[in-house]
Amino acid sequence: MSKLNFESYPPLFRPPKDPIQKSDSIKSKEACNKLDMLPIIDMQCLDLVNVDRVCKEWGIFRLVNHGVPINLFKSLQEHAKKIFDMSYEFKQSFISSCPINYFWGTPALTKAGVAVQREPSSRNLDWMEGFHVPFSQLYNYHTLVDDHPLIHSFRNLLKDYSEHITKIGSTIFEAMIKSLELEEQTSREYLDQSTGLVRIYRYPRHNNADEVIRGLHVHTDSSVLSILSEDQVGGLKFLKDDRWLDVQPISGTLIVNLGDMMQVISDDKYKSVKHKVEVNKQRERFSICYFVFPQENTLIHSSNYKPFTYNDFRAQVQLDLQTVGRKIALQSFKLN
Repeated sequence: MSKLNFESYPPLFRPPKDPIQKSDSIKSKEACNKLDMLPIIDMQCLDLVNVDRVCKEWGIFRLVNHGVPINLFKSLQEHAKKIFDMSYEFKQSFISSCPINYFWGTPALTKAGVAVQREPSSRNLDWMEGFHVPFSQLYNYHTLVDDHPLIHSFRNLLKDYSEHITKIGSTIFEAMIKSLELEEQTSREYLDQSTGLVRIYRYPRHNNADEVIRGLHVHTDSSVLSILSEDQVGGLKFLKDDRWLDVQPISGTLIVNLGDMMQVISDDKYKSVKHKVEVNKQRERFSICYFVFPQENTLIHSSNYKPFTYNDFRAQVQLDLQTVGRKIALQSFKLN
């Protein structure tokens, strides 16, 4: 195991000066021995009946044969690890000069494609740090003379990744729309590629065996859909039939889960999936997640909800977090 640079962690995440506990090899392999239960969707032969069944019964699935080069995944992870390993102060300072926002400890609220950092507190602290990268800003950004070379190459890798993952998201969405027998032309406004963004997460290790630390709190995504690429550490769990199930990391595959907007678009036939991330006590976890949303001012119609725009929804989410500390936005638009 390579030596960790704890100075790169946000100050609240740094361990005490006492010696670090030795890794328990039996516990660290525990996740690998669990049965993977996720249904599989093959990108090369999308069966609409199967897509509809999986979205209704699960709302989350493993995507194979998606066409993203395995070397691109590896390069993105290697670059992300190097950038996360830079000093905490540097990560905070360089963000102002490139279309990458740094956040840690709390969910990043989005406003006009920008991550808004809320002040961490014991009530809402998540044991993670991340970079928020809107794809549209990647292409509008002009390289500066004093650009850090690692950041420059990372942006180029993200541009390559955006081309692959954007097509995947659109293809999956079109399959769901056909399965639901919705009007395709109108529904295209419900997924706007210009809203696409990625968040790259690092979940620092946590050595206190007597304390359960959440990497990411229980939540649903506000997106239409989310597509996750993760390393081999594990820790992602989702709720099905009132049971928390593990998502096992399998190299070369992607995890797709449906968000709040897809639940509304489908008239509640498809469900937005509750999920969370648990911290590993021996190893850091890295993941890259793509999110895509409706056009901000497009009115979303559903027989179960009042008409609203994504701007309306986002404002309600921020109000929920400020007043009750958690997202309850869908219920605010639900018809009685």
